[in-house]
Amino acid sequence: MAKRKIFITGATGFAGRHLMSVLASSGNSVCGTTYPQPPHPDEKNIRHLDLRSERDVFEAVKSARPDWVFHLAAVSNVRQSWEKKRETMETNIMGTFFLFEAVKKFSPGARILFISSSDVYGVVPATEGAAPRPLSEDDPFQLVSPYALSKFGGELMAGFYRRSEGLDVVIARPFPHTGPGQSPDFVCSDWARQIIQIERGSQEPVIRVGNSDVLRDFTDVRDAVSAYVLLLEKGKAGEVYNVCSGRGTALREILGILLASSAKEVRVEQDPERLRKVDIPHLVGDNRKIRSETGWEPRIPLERTLADILDYWRIRP
Repeated sequence: MAKRKIFITGATGFAGRHLMSVLASSGNSVCGTTYPQPPHPDEKNIRHLDLRSERDVFEAVKSARPDWVFHLAAVSNVRQSWEKKRETMETNIMGTFFLFEAVKKFSPGARILFISSSDVYGVVPATEGAAPRPLSEDDPFQLVSPYALSKFGGELMAGFYRRSEGLDVVIARPFPHTGPGQSPDFVCSDWARQIIQIERGSQEPVIRVGNSDVLRDFTDVRDAVSAYVLLLEKGKAGEVYNVCSGRGTALREILGILLASSAKEVRVEQDPERLRKVDIPHLVGDNRKIRSETGWEPRIPLERTLADILDYWRIRP
């Protein structure tokens, strides 16, 4: 891979840290942003940036003048998007607008990867008598959360800037991804952390869950960031690509795999506080497009991913 100047918004987030590691190991010049926490003193190439500040976004892009831009930063938790609607819209929509404008002004030749979300598909109406099918990039949207609405807005903006302003934008539509380092705000990491707390005796032997009947298409975060890099290497400008395994797993199956790794007897209880206002019962993707156009394929099995998440929490205090 050619050496490039790379700018990553949300570089210290879950996927961002894995992406930084991959890109820096290839000899690229990589810088990025963090919010709301300030960068660690050792992180000289990371700047504190609130995407809602147009001036600060412009200064960051002007300083970086990147060849590649990965736009990962967002309010990304669905439940929080209901609680913080305004922050979600301002960050995910206006922040994306400021970023595109800054790239147009200071690095108009840069390739941009806009990270959308499979949540834009929403609740797809079932066909009577047929099992739910994997969702392709051409399926319609059924927006059911402020987060999904904000990502839909970002996709529309990416398309506009591609067609009308000439920016080189590719859109990734990742399905859920998980792995070591993920916040316990997300289900697999939450359950793994609870199991480790139970093992340590710091939590009663009860796992509190939301709706464990839903079906999700999980990809390991390390496979997801590999897809992101390939999309900027080989993806077509203006196109949308699902990033997914193509295989659905019920959350209760994931919980079963995690519990099988624990020596403790654990009781499972549903916690109303963990239920979403609107939940998507079936979210499984079709990954044929990204596979055929970039050669990407997921390599890490879900069982290894879940084992790695447990190991991550075992070494945390």
